[in-house]
Amino acid sequence: MPRRGLILQTRTHWLLLGLALLCSLVLFLYLLECAPQTDGNASLPGVIGENYGKEYYQALLQEQEEHYQTRATSLKRQIAQLKQELQEMSEKMRSLQERKNVGANGIGYQGHKEQAPSDLLEFLHSQIDKAEVSIGAKLPSEYGVIPFESFTLMKVFQLEMGLTRHPEEKPVRKDKRDELVEVIEAGLEVINNPDEDDEQEDEDGPLGEKLIFNENDFVEGYYRTERDKGTQYELFFKKADLMEYRHVTLFRPFGPLMKVKNEMIDITRSVINIIVPLAERTEAFAQFMQNFRDVCIHQDKRIHLTVVYFGKEGLSKVKSILESVTSESNFHNYTLVSLNEEFNRGRGLNVGARAWDKGEVLMFFCDVDIYFSAEFLNSCRLNAEPGKKVFYPVVFSLYNPAIVYANQNVPPPVEQQLVHKKDSGFWRDFGFGMTCQYRSDFLTIGGFDMEVKGWGGEDVHLYRKYLHGDLIVIRTPVPGLFHLWHEKRCADELTPEQYRMCIQSKAMNEASHSHMGMLVFREEIETHLRKQAYRTNSEAVG
Repeated sequence: MPRRGLILQTRTHWLLLGLALLCSLVLFLYLLECAPQTDGNASLPGVIGENYGKEYYQALLQEQEEHYQTRATSLKRQIAQLKQELQEMSEKMRSLQERKNVGANGIGYQGHKEQAPSDLLEFLHSQIDKAEVSIGAKLPSEYGVIPFESFTLMKVFQLEMGLTRHPEEKPVRKDKRDELVEVIEAGLEVINNPDEDDEQEDEDGPLGEKLIFNENDFVEGYYRTERDKGTQYELFFKKADLMEYRHVTLFRPFGPLMKVKNEMIDITRSVINIIVPLAERTEAFAQFMQNFRDVCIHQDKRIHLTVVYFGKEGLSKVKSILESVTSESNFHNYTLVSLNEEFNRGRGLNVGARAWDKGEVLMFFCDVDIYFSAEFLNSCRLNAEPGKKVFYPVVFSLYNPAIVYANQNVPPPVEQQLVHKKDSGFWRDFGFGMTCQYRSDFLTIGGFDMEVKGWGGEDVHLYRKYLHGDLIVIRTPVPGLFHLWHEKRCADELTPEQYRMCIQSKAMNEASHSHMGMLVFREEIETHLRKQAYRTNSEAVG
């Protein structure tokens, strides 16, 4: 029993001694880890020795160096990626700048093709091919045609006015001004620096110098936009001392302008046969001949007049007017065709076109109520081409001068009424009676259809035939063509529906919206004025 207790005591002693030594070792290791850092050559105190300290710090330094190297490698990789992206962006910017330069300087010239990707140029040229620039498009009706709008250096003549725009105005919006200025400058660039394939001959000035065109030589232009293709521009230039015109066609396929055509147009020998169907209305014919004398005989001097007269009444008066013009102006280039039948405008124009027996000629289908300028006659010549184009100008129709100038004792002379203002008239974009076309095209398409009944029906039918064919129809408002107001009578023989439509048409041609409002509310306005006068008198007496 005592021996077993001695053995147990001895084991307990050694166990406690082992635990003490283990705690001392753990404490020593803890102190070693928490010891302050020293120079790599210094030795650690205790039993570990000097070699362990160097290896520890060398390992620590190597670990930090590897960390920094990894970080530097990562930064270098990121810098390389940024350089790559920057280079790609620079190439894109350079490509965009080259395309911009092609639009601003090259205007899509053949010599600049290498400056833009071939697929881009192919797309832009395909836009031109799809647009109605070189060949007419077959359209379902008169509502499918895209009309042009015309412009000069200072003004734009536009169809779509709404309630705020005017038929004639300066381009107010900056983008529109910049657009037209750019187009004119591009046209001048094409003329003054022609390509080898341009259809024009080098011309010299009076002193042998190179002939240079500037913006003052710009006569007129037309533009229209096909929303899915681009904008087409037709520009005409002319030197004051030259007879030839320069015609430039440009197209903006939702990108840079591209030259389509640069040609010289000689209209010096282009005769226009003006055909006027007529029945009675001798006073209107006398007024028409006064304008004809001033514009055609004294200014243009390249006109033949064909009058197709229906019936017997008034025929002698018409002959007298023509003979008077002949004696006064020594003018003999006219033809009078007499038809003893009821008036039919389409029939008269058909007869007038076939009465010409001197070959090809440009015809202007006109009415006795039309006033035109010498500039319009040139527009007629420039926009009609046999086998290629027919010209359907939009007439500016004047309102009743008795209403427009109601605040004056008498309306001013006709020449002073010829202004493009909202209260003076409107663009008759629903009328297709005034047209310039070559005789061969008119005969080829079959002329007017005599089976069409109703006033104006034959005009629309002929217009539709051209739209269904391959000829280009130029439809644009022109500043030098006016329809003079004349009273419209609605016959008692009309049905109630026809009579209502006749009155509506009469109202549309009578006055502007504001002037018609003044007429409708005349009694209310007069009542208000009487009340104001009574109140003023009462205050004066009081």
